[in-house]
Amino acid sequence: MIESLFPVILVGAGLVVISILTSLISFRVGAPLLLVFLLIGLLAGEDGLGQIPFDDGHTAYFIGSIALAVILFDSGFGTRLRSFKVAAWPSLTLASLGVALTAALLAPFAHLFLDLSWLESFLLGAIVGSTDAAAVFFLLRVGGINIRDRVRATLEVESGSNDPMAIFLTVTLVDLVRAGGLGEGITPVMLLQAFGLQMGLGLVAGLLGGWVMLQGARHLALEAVLHPLVLTGLALCLFAAVSMGGGSGFLAVYVAGLVVGNGAHPNRTTIRRFQEGLTWLAQITMFLTLGLLATPSQFPALAVSSAVVAIVLIFFARPLAVWICLLPFGFNRDETAFVAWVGLRGAVSILLAILPALAELDASRTLFNAAFIIVLFSLVIQGWTIRPMAKWLGLVVPPELGPVSKVELDLPHGGTHELVVYRVTEGSPVAEGERIPRWARPSLVIRAGRSLKGPEAGRPRVGDHVYIFHAPTYGPLLDRLFAKTTALSAEDRAYFGDFALNGGQPMAALTTSYGIETPKDAEEKSIAEWMGGQLGAAATRGDRVPLGGVDLIVRAVSDNVEGKIIEVGLSLDPEGERKEPRVVGPMRRFLAGPRTWIRRAPS
Repeated sequence: MIESLFPVILVGAGLVVISILTSLISFRVGAPLLLVFLLIGLLAGEDGLGQIPFDDGHTAYFIGSIALAVILFDSGFGTRLRSFKVAAWPSLTLASLGVALTAALLAPFAHLFLDLSWLESFLLGAIVGSTDAAAVFFLLRVGGINIRDRVRATLEVESGSNDPMAIFLTVTLVDLVRAGGLGEGITPVMLLQAFGLQMGLGLVAGLLGGWVMLQGARHLALEAVLHPLVLTGLALCLFAAVSMGGGSGFLAVYVAGLVVGNGAHPNRTTIRRFQEGLTWLAQITMFLTLGLLATPSQFPALAVSSAVVAIVLIFFARPLAVWICLLPFGFNRDETAFVAWVGLRGAVSILLAILPALAELDASRTLFNAAFIIVLFSLVIQGWTIRPMAKWLGLVVPPELGPVSKVELDLPHGGTHELVVYRVTEGSPVAEGERIPRWARPSLVIRAGRSLKGPEAGRPRVGDHVYIFHAPTYGPLLDRLFAKTTALSAEDRAYFGDFALNGGQPMAALTTSYGIETPKDAEEKSIAEWMGGQLGAAATRGDRVPLGGVDLIVRAVSDNVEGKIIEVGLSLDPEGERKEPRVVGPMRRFLAGPRTWIRRAPS
């Protein structure tokens, strides 16, 4: 008995290693990596080269559910609240109404081509109605496709939040097929109550569970490596408890991840790294398991009809559903087309296709095989063409930054600053002579194996590892200094502010015009004089001084007098979220002043 475990461990671990190593080939040929994992599972299965017999739907669904819960928790953890706010309504509309519309639009074609009953046809539509979080997150985050923020945020939030709707529809339709339709056992009122319970309980439990996890991450005095383990365990406990209570456990873990990921707590870097590795393992395990469960020798009988249904899904049902859902939100034609195209089906659809078999429905084998073929078509056709489609629709935007060699380190017991390590790369502004501002002066520089204190090291050199303590809100500004890109120019609004001011103008005029209380030591001083006093030493380009909710930034210093400020930037958004400055009240008169007084920084 014990000896029989070792071959299972050997085969399982070997398949994981092979899947990871094939990622090197996948990146070279541009194949969707998750498709590779699925194909490895097929090759290892009973009809493939490995001939591993595996036909346990209960075990496959158990493994897949745990893996999906881990993936959705990480998806929420990695979604910035700013992105969620930008795309909340369109993405949630897609995640709810969009899934139902896709299922309804696909059902007539499933009924026509696959010889399914109407309820079974709607069931197949629900099974393949949601986009796959693992596939979408991989292509957008790991695949290096840089598209417009609103479109990216919509796709990420939709893919992370639409699984609960697909699961609810699938479970409901499985029950309807078993009962033969609506009747005394299942009524529309009961369905509405079940929907409200699943989504409502999932949302509320996710918010409360996320708050509890966040407090634990902040206050539990554990070893740093134990924090991610506790969070993952709590996430799975939340998933199980909510599911047992009749709610959507998948929605709960996604919302909890969103709460924890956007809260301030120590060990964030350790948690993120652990979750990235665990999520990769979950994706590989889920795709391999579902690949092993399939029987490719049964595919030919349904290949043509399932391919037709897949083409209808890709080119008709999903695009029409997306167009209807996004119509009120002002998306243009190209953006809508891209959102429709990135409707990848993946492991979730195959996982849901197991449910009819567990319920012992007559058409369970047809539904599973059809769903599997549809997923393969989606990953091949859509997954292989995401980048060309984005370029063709003109949605690819140049990255704001070049590559940054950066390592973030957790500080013990929290703190209001972060410790980051940058490697100075050739071509970066720092390597080209740009000075590091005072708010981010290096604490340590490692050069050729030697440890040097900041002042001792002098200007950074290519190859140096620079250790910097800084406020988290200024992280994106530091990245600009160390990114491999062109030198910083005064037109960079994120770094030098939205408006440019003459440093010789009086501080009182600035504070009065902007409605800020004038500091007592600034009433008789110019902007440059007051900033110089606050900085306490020779000013450097990029130095910042907070003032009443805005930042004053040194944009230019004199070539003749060291540290003399001649031009100042005004940042209306010190935390770095780039948006169009909104000018109201007295500030309008301030902006209307002479051009020597203030000018708008170019976009």
